[in-house]
Amino acid sequence: MSLRVFTASRNELINGSWDAIVVGSGACGGVAALTLAEGGARVLLIDAGPDLTPQTALGSEPANSMRRLAGLSSGSHRLQAQHPGYWKANPRLYADERLHPYSHPPDRPFLWTRGLQVGGRSLTWGGITLRLSDEDFAGVESPDGLTAWPIRAADLEGDYVALERMLRVHGRRDGLPQLPDGDTQEPLPLTTAEQRFAAALRDQLALQVIHSRGFGPHHPERDGPWPRSSSRGSTLPQAMATGRVQMLSGHLLEQLVLENGSERVKGAVVVDQANGNRRTVIADLVVLCASTIQTLAILLRSREQGLKDPSERLGTRLMDHVSTSQFFCMPEPSESPQPPLTGAGSFFLPFGRHLEGANFHGGYGLWGGIGRFDPPAVLRRRPGTVTGFLIGHGEVIPQASNRVSLSGAVDRWGVAVPHIDCQWSTNEIAMVAHMRHQMQRCIKAAGGEALPLKDLFRLPLIEPLLQGAVALSDGASPPGYYIHEVGGAAMGADPSIGVVDPFNRLWAAPNVLVVDGACWPTSAWQSPTLTMMAITRRACLQALRSRGG
Repeated sequence: MSLRVFTASRNELINGSWDAIVVGSGACGGVAALTLAEGGARVLLIDAGPDLTPQTALGSEPANSMRRLAGLSSGSHRLQAQHPGYWKANPRLYADERLHPYSHPPDRPFLWTRGLQVGGRSLTWGGITLRLSDEDFAGVESPDGLTAWPIRAADLEGDYVALERMLRVHGRRDGLPQLPDGDTQEPLPLTTAEQRFAAALRDQLALQVIHSRGFGPHHPERDGPWPRSSSRGSTLPQAMATGRVQMLSGHLLEQLVLENGSERVKGAVVVDQANGNRRTVIADLVVLCASTIQTLAILLRSREQGLKDPSERLGTRLMDHVSTSQFFCMPEPSESPQPPLTGAGSFFLPFGRHLEGANFHGGYGLWGGIGRFDPPAVLRRRPGTVTGFLIGHGEVIPQASNRVSLSGAVDRWGVAVPHIDCQWSTNEIAMVAHMRHQMQRCIKAAGGEALPLKDLFRLPLIEPLLQGAVALSDGASPPGYYIHEVGGAAMGADPSIGVVDPFNRLWAAPNVLVVDGACWPTSAWQSPTLTMMAITRRACLQALRSRGG
């Protein structure tokens, strides 16, 4: 179903009164719109970016490659291009950093990846779907003491199941306490090299290598033009089919509007990205799922207009997953066709917190793939081998000093832009050292050779542009690099320790829900998107029950 058909003009959409405004149309926004609409609510779905056709959004080669080079050379994607995902997707799905600025301290870079279009970052999501365990919800030691969630895994069980079934997630049931099983379909097969890698780690290191859990390859002839892992290929068409959802694209939500003398929010100010015009949209409920930092910026701008923050924690304790990566090659004589790398077409080492000799708090996992992304033989520097990678992503300790604030600068339309100040602590540095040691052990045990990417592939046009890229160093990649930013408006059992309550309602304005990563008290170590979607569904169902829907 197309999202481009409206039953009302833009002025009518803005001037109308809605049961709910949903801000952001990515993974969480799609779930919110669908859940509320199926419950009978009239929903206005607002996105800052344009409503692109599949052809424009997904693009094709070699045009995408030319756009990448242009994005780097112009400065439009100077920071975002340091993430490997940029080199797979259409660069049109990445925000222009010149038009949408932010700031960070010069010595503390934050690589903020943004998707400003209908569908958001779900269009570039890797599609790994992992549940959190009760030990994750129980929390982690931080400078504030034990930081825990006010919910447990059982509170999300029904939401996890509903989403896994609807999205048709692949994966094996492995019976691991640190990585609860999902309601999954059969796993996708491992490559021959991945099977040899898994057997070597099992036999020599007593490590468990499992099939990754997530989405398989996109098949347009079966699935339609949009990937099923994106909201545009799953929840958004279903939401639009209810007849209760209208889309307002190209409008940035600047701030919430409070009722005079009340703790309720009556609506929000939106900025037309075509001309800078501002209008107020009225609704009974506002659901913020614009992505963590965008949501925090909305709340911070609203605080300047009178929104209360009883916890005094808004914007603080920002987290991302700390990560590091290692490429390697393994002997492989065959030149058989390589299956694509996807969320389910890959493997996983789910260490969690069960780490021998760890000198840090928190847990991590290693995601990997072998024999799935080699270029043509002429570009390979190691003939007779296949290329693999291991990427570690680990839990980050919530710290008050890691924060989002308003920079004092504004964008082209006068909207205050965020300032992001986030750095790794000694805990994260120690975790990365442990990750790299484990990677070397695993590669050696499998008979592989660890090498930098430039020693594996010939990349004549790209190499000069990536010289000095901070994300390609041997140590920890900078915050933001892993695109798993969470925190800043955390759930809490009472308003002294949380910005939102256990059902994601702002303590200071209960008709506002914060359901994206901003509501996370801790980062855990698993890929967060599935849990964000489950939290969104749970919060929206509770909002419907509260209004009698």
